[in-house]
Amino acid sequence: MKFLAHRNVLSSFSPYFKAMFLSRLSESRQNIVPLMGIEPEMVGLLLDYAYTGTVTITRGNVQALLSASNLLQVLPVKDAACHFLERHMDSSNCLGIYSFAEMHSCLDLQTKAKLYALMNFTEVFHQEEFLSLPVAKLIELTSSDHLQVEKEEEVFQAVARWYQHKPEGRKQDFPKVLETVRLQLMSPYFLLDVVAKLPVVSQTEECMRLLEEAKLYHLLPDRRHRICSTRSKPRLTSDLFEVIVTVGGEDDKVVLRAVECYCPVTMTWKSLAPLPFAISKHGLVASGKNSLYLAGGEFPDGGPSKAVWRYDPVLNFWHEVESMSVPRSELGLAMLDGYLYAVGGWEGNYRLGNAERYDPTSNTWSPIEPLKIALTSSAVIGHEGMLYVTGGAVLEDGDGIESVQRYDPLTNSWTEMAPMKIPRSGAAICSLDSYIYVCGGWHASTENTNRVERFDVKNNKWEFRSPMFEKRYRPGISVMDGRIYVLGGEEGWDKYHDSIECYDPVTDTWELCGEMPTSRSWLGCVPLQVRKSLCRDN
Repeated sequence: MKFLAHRNVLSSFSPYFKAMFLSRLSESRQNIVPLMGIEPEMVGLLLDYAYTGTVTITRGNVQALLSASNLLQVLPVKDAACHFLERHMDSSNCLGIYSFAEMHSCLDLQTKAKLYALMNFTEVFHQEEFLSLPVAKLIELTSSDHLQVEKEEEVFQAVARWYQHKPEGRKQDFPKVLETVRLQLMSPYFLLDVVAKLPVVSQTEECMRLLEEAKLYHLLPDRRHRICSTRSKPRLTSDLFEVIVTVGGEDDKVVLRAVECYCPVTMTWKSLAPLPFAISKHGLVASGKNSLYLAGGEFPDGGPSKAVWRYDPVLNFWHEVESMSVPRSELGLAMLDGYLYAVGGWEGNYRLGNAERYDPTSNTWSPIEPLKIALTSSAVIGHEGMLYVTGGAVLEDGDGIESVQRYDPLTNSWTEMAPMKIPRSGAAICSLDSYIYVCGGWHASTENTNRVERFDVKNNKWEFRSPMFEKRYRPGISVMDGRIYVLGGEEGWDKYHDSIECYDPVTDTWELCGEMPTSRSWLGCVPLQVRKSLCRDN
């Protein structure tokens, strides 16, 4: 089909024709210019637009018209076609529009179509278009933090439906798809009754590895802090909110009862239910990501506590459980294989060398083998089936030591490990990947320190890592998304920090990433998942 048109008109409305006619190409001298890959009807519509400034867009011609206007670089028509598709977008066509927009470099339309699919995923994955989605596009959706679902089980149902549409052709790609599904956030019953029974899961080694990882997440809640993959991270649209919870502490010698949570993504603070009492020099530890325990500590009158409290983020409520056998302030507290361990501390008149553990199932405490030396202000962590006690104070002046003791619960015995490179008390400790990190602390020779060292458990070896910006004695510490957060602490007897530092173990670098509402030391910090509805403005 041939169309008559003026060269100057074509050049004025289409950069494509303008470049053609101004070039030395043969088309610039020909009376007939062939247009390949464009439907004749679309050429006619674009010529009408060139002469009249108007064009009629319908559901039947919008895609062909957008393709033609994109090729001929008629941007007003291309934009109008994009707006038409946007106005007529729904759950049955958003994925097609998403791919079509990407093909024609319609970035705004592409973004809006993807967002529509994410926000309406529950409806979208039941559509026919979803079954034909390329694996790369599926992964782009299911890996997004912005995927809108009421529960993660829906994401698995979606990818299972996609797989079952063409099982033979998609079996090889399914492990990559399943890796984007956050199995740890599902009910353990759903994992066993639905996920495990999908044949491709039981028949694929990589899928079984992911399933076993999720099972361990539920079976060993006190080790969840070591799982730093996105598979345990709530999506941004989830009702769950992953935060760092801070509890109690001292602000210029004033003992606090405040309980607050910090969101590293937004760098904002919210308040939770306060403690029933003000407390400092206590132990705080998370049991998985869904509850925490507070044990011991020192009251404002200086007396030590033996009380133990559990915080329930669902009810936003503190309730008391069985007390320890003796009062302990400046104690070490850690979770290990489902038990809560309380180590050393100050009884009110002397340092303690004894230790005990709490069984949540029976609500009882029982003694374990005493420490080799009585300690206060030690840093204690449960790691790979063992309990590690690092540093601490043995003298009246609180001077730190460098010793490290390891407790084996199977033999109920302590073993001396390689000492730290510098002595310290009042340090912060955490476990990340296969390492133990110790940050800050105090010793007479170094005073308050910003030094950080890392313990290689397999090789029984300590090494220095990059120091923090600030010297910190008695800071709080927490691990989230594969990064270490150190909060507050003291630099001197009268200088309390409100700053937060964040450490990236991949680059071995620190950055100042936020501030607390008030400066404080002796605070407890743990990562926790709470409901967004529980967080309120300060």
